[in-house]
Parts: sequence; structure tokens; C-alpha cells
Amino acid sequence: MARKLNKRETGIALGILSIFLLAAIILSLLLGSVFISPEELLKSEILWQIRLPRVFLAALVGLLLSTSGVILQGILRNPLADPYILGISAGGALGAAVSIALGAQFVILGISSVPVMAFIFALVAVFIVYRLSQVAGKTSPETLILAGVALSSFCAAILSLIIILTGNLQSIYFWLLGSLSSASWSNVSTVIPYVIIGAGTAYFFSKELNALLLGEEMATTLGIEVEKTRLILIGTASLMTAAAVSVSGLIGFVGLIVPHWIRLIIGPNHRLLIPISALSGMLLMVIADTIARTVLSPMEIPIGIIMALVGAPFFLYLLRRRRIEGK
Repeated sequence: MARKLNKRETGIALGILSIFLLAAIILSLLLGSVFISPEELLKSEILWQIRLPRVFLAALVGLLLSTSGVILQGILRNPLADPYILGISAGGALGAAVSIALGAQFVILGISSVPVMAFIFALVAVFIVYRLSQVAGKTSPETLILAGVALSSFCAAILSLIIILTGNLQSIYFWLLGSLSSASWSNVSTVIPYVIIGAGTAYFFSKELNALLLGEEMATTLGIEVEKTRLILIGTASLMTAAAVSVSGLIGFVGLIVPHWIRLIIGPNHRLLIPISALSGMLLMVIADTIARTVLSPMEIPIGIIMALVGAPFFLYLLRRRRIEGK
């Protein structure tokens, strides 16, 4: 059982994570396919127009996905849940594939049609899942998960059909595997509102998330409007994940690994879990993106592959651990 951190220990943990994050950002800015000395780098367009927005976007995407994972694991009371359990990723992938298949070249608010379509389809997907999971005005976590799996399978079938009919395998799969290679300042400005609103809402409802861990009946006894709270938090997690998908493609396991690992260390108190998971998600994504663009330089590995190589074994470890513990 994880020991509850006191105020001083919490501050120390946040401070250490912030230092590690700053160090990772600086290192990421210095590394790249083209070596530039630190003196020249400060004057270079590569820093200001390519590396800096990419590092910032990686950190913001990490925050969005990890915070979404905290919310969904708390709502569903399932430590194996992540932002993709509701079919958000499948919806986003389908939207991107449709845009690519149609050859749409229009721009909306400075963003190409691909992330815009991914964002719209992701929101539609979670709306469908939520409506399907409602019975007599109530939503059960189990039904929510099953509806997400069903919709994901349906979207995957349509995706495969699009790939077969168009033959546009490379560009669609590059999006599906996740990448920050097209990062720009417009992408950063696009996700910032979702970061502020999403993280703020998650922390505001941290008390309710703690109550939901005790079960619906106990939460109701404590004065929590369970269905209303669940709807708000699912909407928040969905918006955050859709925002991340719209600018980075599909990057899995961040919302699974980070919240679960932090919960094992500090416990389930969401007042601590949310900010520490957010910083940890930022750190993980900055490191993963740095590896993705440098390990085989000048060739770049999609960041989704990096996260899958880390996340899949971690997920199998969690499954085995829960089986051994009989949970």
C-alpha cells in the first residue's frame, strides 16, 4: 500500500519532476539529425521554428494523455483503463483516414484538414459510446468499456476498407503510428486551451474522483451526483484525448503507464495523482520523442512505436500482476 505523501514530500516530488522535465527539454533541443553548437543554435531557425514547438507539443500531448488516463481510471475504477478504452483513438484514426483518402487539402484555423477530421470523429465516437452505454439513464463502467471495444472494432473494419480501396497505406499508417514531425506553433496554440481547461477541470473534480473510487453508492451517500460527475469527467477526458490525437496521431499507453505507475508510488489521492501524473506524462513524452527522432537519425521512428515497445510489456506485466494477486 502506497504511503500518503505529506505537503513537504509532495512539493519535493513536484520540484524533482520539474527539474527532470527541464533537463529533458534542454537535452531534446540540443539533439537532432543536424548538429548545431549551442551558440549557433540560439540564433537558428531550427531551434525556434522546428525543435522548440515540437518539444513543447510533446510535453503538452503527454499532459493531455496522462491526465485523461487518470480521469478514466478513476471513473471506471479500473487501473488498466486508458484514454483509448472509449474508442476515442479509433474514431480519431478513422477521421484522419477519411481526410487522407479524400485528398482534402483545406485548412481550418491554420490547421490542415487531417487533424480537424480526427478531432471531430473522436468526439463523435465518444458520444456514440456514451449513448450506447446508457441504460435507464445510467451508465455502467462495464457497459462503457464493451461499447468502446465494439466501436473500435467497427472503426478498424472501416479503416481497413479505406486502405484497401485507396491503396494509400503509407500516409494513413504513419498517422496511425503517431508522430510529432509536423509540429508547429499553431499546433501548440491549438492544444493549450484544452490543457488549461482539461487539467483544471480534472483537479477541480479530484474530490469527486476520490469518492467514486469508493463505489457509486458510497459516492452518492457523500453527496456526489454520480451520473452528472461521470458525464462531465468523461467529456473532459475525451476532449483532452481528441485534442492530443488531432495534432499527434495515435500514441498509445501514455494514459495507461503514467497514472498506474504514479498511483503505485503515491496512492490514489487524485489531488496528488493529477499534477504528478501530468508532469510525469510530459517528461515521458519529451524523452520518447527525443529517442524517436535521434536513435536512427536521420530516419525518424514514429513515436507510437516507441511507446508500444515500452507500453505493451508493461501492460502484460500489469495483467500478470493482477492475476497473481487474484484481482
